[in-house]
Amino acid sequence: MQLPAGTTTRLIALMRHTKAQQHGPTDFDRPLADRGRRDAAAAGAWLSDQGFEPDHAIVSAALRTRETWASLAAAADWDLDPELDPGFYAAGAETALDLVRVVDDDVRRLLLIGHNPTIGVLAQVLDDGDSDPDLAGQLLSGYPTGAVAVFEYDGAWADLAAGSARLVAFHVARG
Repeated sequence: MQLPAGTTTRLIALMRHTKAQQHGPTDFDRPLADRGRRDAAAAGAWLSDQGFEPDHAIVSAALRTRETWASLAAAADWDLDPELDPGFYAAGAETALDLVRVVDDDVRRLLLIGHNPTIGVLAQVLDDGDSDPDLAGQLLSGYPTGAVAVFEYDGAWADLAAGSARLVAFHVARG
């Protein structure tokens, strides 16, 4: 998933956090389960193997998404400080899309780590319907923990809209 130099094509990866423990002091403060740490590391290895390295990451400020980022980034050997957004925790798909629309256009590869149903709905909203049918089928079959959808988009982040991105990869990480 390397981007050719001199194009306006961008990549956006939408990831649902990995498996969290069932209980915590609050839902916001639920940590990852051991399986979640392994799955996040597997997702980081997969993204790295695909040639995806984000220029910017927006991560929900909830504990399980922060821990997903930490395991993912360590496995992928990324040295990037994510943007931790407290509002992303309770955001709907349209609000998450608004977060993307204010990203600087110097960013060519963007990663979002959030929660369902927001991430799964956003992935379906962005899909232009022109992707490989097998990929589209995987996307429509559900968005389990550790799922990552990667889209190509040709335009400014401010113009990202429903049906404007093409699904190029879908993976459910299991470690």
